[in-house]
Amino acid sequence: MDKARSQQRQLQKLSRFLSLLLRHRPARFPLKLDDQGYADLSDVMRILHGLPNFRWATVSDIEEIVEGAKRRRFEIIQGPHGKRRIRALYGHSIVCPTYEPVTPPPALYHGTTPDVVGAIRSDGLRPMGLQYVHLAATVELARHIGLRRTSSPIILRVNALQAHAHGVRFYNPETDIFLSEFIPPEFIEFPEQR
Repeated sequence: MDKARSQQRQLQKLSRFLSLLLRHRPARFPLKLDDQGYADLSDVMRILHGLPNFRWATVSDIEEIVEGAKRRRFEIIQGPHGKRRIRALYGHSIVCPTYEPVTPPPALYHGTTPDVVGAIRSDGLRPMGLQYVHLAATVELARHIGLRRTSSPIILRVNALQAHAHGVRFYNPETDIFLSEFIPPEFIEFPEQR
């Protein structure tokens, strides 16, 4: 295996660990997140260097993950007293970051498992363990996300602009990802409806 491919795999592992740390299990390490999900970058580095699998990680590696990804999953900001802070942009199960509401495009998409389609049909889309419902800007991205949970994802079309007109709030923390707290079933099209 060449050096570039090996380094890319290391960065992918680091990115997955950062997701776990900043989205779901900060207390396990322990890491203090503020109410918007930010942690001091220096604290994250201290945790990484305390773990045998990530002692090699540098701030530059984290910056490469933040800036070099096709879809932005993290952000780094300058915090109070000159401290740099990092957070996951979406996908939280612990904190509930706030975002500015946006007007969504006419349609957004959600990839899900076949076994929950009946519940979605009757109850709508709910966050289910996360803070927000995650919606994709494209069918392809929804399918890619759905493949994380099943080999045969069902792609639902959300009439987002119509839902927005009826008071459903949407947020857009990353170019191709939209979030919502709840999507009522009347704004969801199921595959057999198209």
